[in-house]
Amino acid sequence: MSPAGVVDLLVDGPWSHSLVAANGARFHVAECGAADDPLVLFLHGFPEFWWAWRHQLPVIAAAGYRAVAMDLRGYGASDKTPRGYDPYTAAADVSGVIRSLGATDAVVVGHGWGGFIGWSAAVLAPRQVRGLAAVSAPHPLVLARAGRAKALSRTAWFQLPVFPERRLLAHDGIHIEGLLRAWAAPDGTFPDAEASRRYRAALQVWPAPHCALEYHRWFARSRLRPDGRKYSSRMRTPVAVPVLQVNGAQDSAISPTTSTPAGLVTAPLRDELIAPAGHFPHEETPDLFNRLVVDWLKSFPA
Repeated sequence: MSPAGVVDLLVDGPWSHSLVAANGARFHVAECGAADDPLVLFLHGFPEFWWAWRHQLPVIAAAGYRAVAMDLRGYGASDKTPRGYDPYTAAADVSGVIRSLGATDAVVVGHGWGGFIGWSAAVLAPRQVRGLAAVSAPHPLVLARAGRAKALSRTAWFQLPVFPERRLLAHDGIHIEGLLRAWAAPDGTFPDAEASRRYRAALQVWPAPHCALEYHRWFARSRLRPDGRKYSSRMRTPVAVPVLQVNGAQDSAISPTTSTPAGLVTAPLRDELIAPAGHFPHEETPDLFNRLVVDWLKSFPA
């Protein structure tokens, strides 16, 4: 990545930036709060990067937590490795980042594909996940049927070679803005000009578009392969930590009424539906979203 590209991704604000080594790669993190406060780790979705949590980092830190947002493997200022875009590697990335931050565990807050990874980490690395907030992210075992038909038609072409990457890069990433607008609530307030510019720019640095699409490709191609069947079998293990599910009622990418199958969460499970929001409730309705998350976090034992 060019120095200019890195600078564009390290947005200034009430947070600090650093790189941490985990699971054979370097990950960029932005953080607020005291190092000895309980860790809350934020995982962004597609097509975003750590900056998606700009509204949450200072608020969660002010509530008494160490709030850290990481760039997933292949995104933002994190390493863009040739391989590693499967849920096993992603869960190990999360576990490794938690340990590299000097913590034994964390509450994980994940949106979209970040939520998919959060669910995976809660099962595959249970010692490191103290709680899970899944935002617009149904349990992986029901994700395939949760997708809206129109959204699936918009992303089916992600499985093609080369062409999807070229389309994400074309015209300074205008298609990325189109995806954001299509999945958000139809009032047109998200993305604003700054969000559109930053998300378009973040996926302009090669090979970020290819890496981002590899997560989608693994999910679509592996469900009937041995590694996919093994993953599905592992994900039938119940999640034994508290779970908060947050959905936007106007989400046109994922059905907000998709429920977690009985028995897949054995700890307290809380469902929240935000009426004015679409697929990005943490950005479309940040004040309401933050209140929900802080209230949920305060329910944890000290």
